[in-house]
Amino acid sequence: MQLYFRENFWNAGLTEILDGQEQKVGHLDLRSAFGSAIDIYGANGELLYNGRFPFFSGKWEVNGADGEQLGRLRSRLSFFSKKYTYETIGRGDYEIISPAFSKDYDIVDESEIVVAQFKQVNGWFSSGAFVLDNQCEFLDSYELIAVIIGMHAIQKAANSAAT
Repeated sequence: MQLYFRENFWNAGLTEILDGQEQKVGHLDLRSAFGSAIDIYGANGELLYNGRFPFFSGKWEVNGADGEQLGRLRSRLSFFSKKYTYETIGRGDYEIISPAFSKDYDIVDESEIVVAQFKQVNGWFSSGAFVLDNQCEFLDSYELIAVIIGMHAIQKAANSAAT
């Protein structure tokens, strides 16, 4: 199933999650313009996941609706590609890989099988917009949205620190 979602330019407010037929299947709540915490809601308005940077940490945590930590995303050093690791609790580790200067990403399991793909589809001066195609039986698509927004937040923090 393909899902389309985006951030707001100011990193605050609600944005819709759409399916391939442009039907609303949930929404993101970008909680504050001064932080990167998000809540993800399903089609019926129920809280499913949230993501945030813990205090003084460069790692992004993904939690379930009950607050239980499900996984942690971290950036990995790489010279000719973009690499991230999503470490889940009891469901394995997943690599997120993209060639340098590409906006296409593969999510690969521990057997090096591509289990999901996503693409950044926004323009140069617009906020982050993505399309996700998830084929993984162990990772929920809405959980992956939290991971992707976290990856984008890590990238923005790194770009901000570099300037």
